Amino acid sequence: MSSSETAPGRGTAVVIGGGLAGVVAAWALRGSAERIVVVERDRYPDEPTFRAGVPQGRHAHLVLEAGHRALEEMMPGIKQELSAAGAHRVAVSGDLRWLSSAGWMADYPAQLGFLSCTRPVLDKLVLDRVRTEPSIEFLEGTDVVGLLGSAGAVTGVRVRERGSERGSERDEEQSSGRGEVRDIPAELVVDASGRSTSVPKWLAELGCRPVPEERVDAGVAYSSRLFHRPPGVDLGYQAIYLQTKAPDKPRMGVLLPVEGDRWIVSLAGMRGAEPEPGEEGFTKHLAQLRDPGLRDALRDAEPAGEVRGFLPGPGVRRHYERGGPEGLVVVGDAASTFNPVYGQGVTVSLFCAQALRRTALRHGGIGHATARDAQREIAAVSKNAWMMSCAEDVRFAATTGGPSGALIRIQHRFLDRVLAGATRNPEVTAAFHEVLSLVAPPSLFFRPSVLAAVLRS
Repeated sequence: MSSSETAPGRGTAVVIGGGLAGVVAAWALRGSAERIVVVERDRYPDEPTFRAGVPQGRHAHLVLEAGHRALEEMMPGIKQELSAAGAHRVAVSGDLRWLSSAGWMADYPAQLGFLSCTRPVLDKLVLDRVRTEPSIEFLEGTDVVGLLGSAGAVTGVRVRERGSERGSERDEEQSSGRGEVRDIPAELVVDASGRSTSVPKWLAELGCRPVPEERVDAGVAYSSRLFHRPPGVDLGYQAIYLQTKAPDKPRMGVLLPVEGDRWIVSLAGMRGAEPEPGEEGFTKHLAQLRDPGLRDALRDAEPAGEVRGFLPGPGVRRHYERGGPEGLVVVGDAASTFNPVYGQGVTVSLFCAQALRRTALRHGGIGHATARDAQREIAAVSKNAWMMSCAEDVRFAATTGGPSGALIRIQHRFLDRVLAGATRNPEVTAAFHEVLSLVAPPSLFFRPSVLAAVLRS
């Protein structure tokens, strides 16, 4: 059925990018669009494996409490499927040893937890679920090369087929034999193409004004490696997180359990303290962390892969809700890119999909009113995560951009009190975990009982 033959507002939706943010956005639109086309530049591997289109995929990932609640709401039973595939649920207290800037977090019987597995396992199970929906189709090995429309409204995309090889990271090299450019008209275009999105450039080509944006760059760099868990080893916890401590301790490290009886270890440093490349750089950075716990845990662990580096680039928040054209919704990292050390990206992408579904159902389709309201809701659901990550990034002198002035200094002093309280008062610790798990807003700290506990601490 062509878009011209469908009911108003229920035609074709095109999703740019078939990573996690894109496939959950497509799933969110089922029943609201007659046809949903996901355009993905890679070709999906048959089995869970790392692929070029997810350059951050080899590094530690987790789905925060609020994120896996959202995922289960959208895809009932998916948490059980993830568990069967080897994903671990890690309670934020008891299972996790967390060294904050103020010290070790106090233990208490936590109800909150995050899901930990490698990114390919998460992506594959979500993709398999989305593929069960007959209204969603995938154009694999295909690039979006531009937008259709005008400065006032986006009306579709221009695409071109890439290579023909199915595989993992080899796909980046299989770009010969490109096909002809063709147009896909659409009532709604969703940009889920991630950190490297070209949509701002394409909008400029249509004559659109630049969308207002915020940038903060802590210069973070990553180095990660998989390890086999030593047989019979019991650390007394499942995961360990050694946080940075501004301004003079800009290195962090995390060990998470993943499928296959393995650990994934990611090390990171802010600008000026980046991990040096390769195995030697990894070992050196490990020795420079604030506490030897992570290094001790790996003493008898055998590597299960090479050391991989990653430069995520600056955090960027694009305010499409203030000036984007009609017919366009931007989700995930294409809308708000966070410093990965806070583990917020996957969860915020799931929030975006929920917002898109709510608005599409409310308006009964995918027309311009849906796009406008969805973009406003997406800005709202990502706001707290952005504020928290930026506020922490600017504690380091080498960070560029981000908030400054008296207000942020007051916020820092208050959060320092919260963190100090979280090292010895379980009520404060629990509140801190709720906020960091994106279950509750930062205003939770001002609930009378929590505020009193903070001040007492």
